[in-house]
Amino acid sequence: MIKRIQAWLSRKGGQPEPVEISPDNIPRHVAVIMDGNGRWAKRRGLPRIVGHQNGMKAVKRTTIAANDLGVEFLTMYAFSTENWKRPKEEVDFLMRLPVEFLALELDELIEKNVQVRVMGDTDALPSHTRKAMEEAVNRTKHNTGLILNFALNYGSRKEIEDCMRGLGQDIRDGVISPEDITSELIDSRLLSSGMPDPDLLIRTSGEMRLSNFMLWQVAYSELWFTDAYWPEFDKSHLLQAVAEYQRRTRRYGGLK
Repeated sequence: MIKRIQAWLSRKGGQPEPVEISPDNIPRHVAVIMDGNGRWAKRRGLPRIVGHQNGMKAVKRTTIAANDLGVEFLTMYAFSTENWKRPKEEVDFLMRLPVEFLALELDELIEKNVQVRVMGDTDALPSHTRKAMEEAVNRTKHNTGLILNFALNYGSRKEIEDCMRGLGQDIRDGVISPEDITSELIDSRLLSSGMPDPDLLIRTSGEMRLSNFMLWQVAYSELWFTDAYWPEFDKSHLLQAVAEYQRRTRRYGGLK
């Protein structure tokens, strides 16, 4: 009952209570569905793009906090394959945000030994967005600290479809047989190849769904939801999520 109350409280907006974190059980990989930028702005009578601008600041805060905490991989759901359905003006602004973010923050990320990666259909991105991401990836590829992985023009169903299509092609060409298909082989063909599955998935804004995000990879992730909108998210929220993660027992379908 206590854990249920704590979990309910963690979903409320505002500043969470201070928590104690054990350094021996930090999630290696934290994935974040950054949600609520538009609603944050609407509550304040501001244009949606102001919410996105403030959401960019939350990306920096969370990256620094995760790095300080000892998280090894941080995946941020920045733009989904479904987000193209939004008004063109908003999409154009969202496509400029990575350029602005990296222009302002890349040097500091390099100083902090952060390695930037991107997963998604980057070929479909505007040239200025793609160029900014490529520069960030190239300039940080030798860094050995936190891996900041942006899911940009990413959709998990498309990722899985592409993986299955590739495996089917290999079977047809005689490269592999159906018996060769294992979870490990599928892992190696996904866009997240080389990274462990997320230990902890965080979603902001009170919504409780995955929204086509890393559907294969989060099979055994711990999920944590908060009513706080993404522009409000800071280190205290991350610590609250990690504290809840540390209170749980991960069984992976077995008994412990």
